[in-house]
Amino acid sequence: MKPGKDYIGVGCGAFIINEKDEVLLQQRNKEPEKGFWSIPGGKVEWMETFEDAVKREVKEECDVEVTVEKLLGICDHIVKQENQHWVSPSFLCKIKKGEPKIMEPSKHLDMKWFNLNSLPENITITTQHAVNSYKTNN
Repeated sequence: MKPGKDYIGVGCGAFIINEKDEVLLQQRNKEPEKGFWSIPGGKVEWMETFEDAVKREVKEECDVEVTVEKLLGICDHIVKQENQHWVSPSFLCKIKKGEPKIMEPSKHLDMKWFNLNSLPENITITTQHAVNSYKTNN
């Protein structure tokens, strides 16, 4: 049984903003939404809080430590064409320590900082939701 495929998966995402008001995005190399740009994140593990999952995923994917500032929103991440269903909160985060780099090259093709007004066209559903929540509340 696979989360997101056989039952609703629980994920999380880190909306990491730098001092230039740019957001850190990774280009996905796996489903769901392969090839799309996404905020760092992943699935929540058994008995793990959302905040701990966000910190762990960012460390695993980007090799940085973050502080979790606040919840931005919760996304119903439903990708019908891939038969995937996730529920994923996104959190506003700041880098506490380290410089982002790709730590899982099999999962991510690229990583870049993007100005919020110049985002790539192909961003994931969860990233679009987080961007909208951030712009609405900040």
